[in-house]
Amino acid sequence: MGKVEAMSGEPFVDYYELLQLSPTAETDTIQRVFRLLAQRYHPDNRQTGNEQMFQSLLKAYQVLSDPVERAAYDVEHREAKRVHWQVFDQQSAMASGPEAEKRKREGILGVLYRKRQMQPQQPGMNLRELEDVLNIPKEHLEFAIWFLKESQSIKPGDNGRVLITVKGAEEYEALTTASGPGKSVFMLPAPKDARAS
Repeated sequence: MGKVEAMSGEPFVDYYELLQLSPTAETDTIQRVFRLLAQRYHPDNRQTGNEQMFQSLLKAYQVLSDPVERAAYDVEHREAKRVHWQVFDQQSAMASGPEAEKRKREGILGVLYRKRQMQPQQPGMNLRELEDVLNIPKEHLEFAIWFLKESQSIKPGDNGRVLITVKGAEEYEALTTASGPGKSVFMLPAPKDARAS
C-alpha cells in the first residue's frame, strides 16, 4: 500500500503519532510532551540529539499548538486515517444481526493487526480511534469490542486502548487465508498512483 498523501501532495505525516499523543490531547499536554521530546532530540544533546527528528517535532508542535492550523490539520488527519485503515464496506458493517457483528469484529481485528505490524511501539487503539478509522459509531462497536475481549482476541492496553493478542492475530490470519490465495477479507485501498491509472 502506498503512502497516504496530504492535500499539499506531500506524504501525510501523523503529528499525533510523532508526538505520541491522542488526537484529543489538550493544549497543555501538547506543550508538555513537546518540551520533553524537544529536550531529548535537540541537536545540542550529545547523547540523543537528532536534528531531523527535532525539526519534525517542531513542525508538529507548531501546527498542533495553533487552534486554526490544528482544526485544518484534524480534517486531513481524519481523512488520512480513514483511507489508510479502511478495511471493509462500512455500510454493511453498520447493519444489525450476527453477520454484521461478525464483520465488525473482523474489521477491528484487521485494523489492530495492521497497527501492531506497522507501529509495534504503539500497537493499541482506543474506541474513538477505531470509530474514526472504521467510520462506525462507537455505540455500534461496543458489542464487538466486548466479544473480542471475552474471547481473548484483544486485550486492554494503557489509556483505554485495546491491543490484538496472539490469538487474535492467528484468527485474523486464518480469516485471510480462508478467503483464498491473494485475496483478503479486508479490502485495503490501492495506492493513490495505482488508482489514477
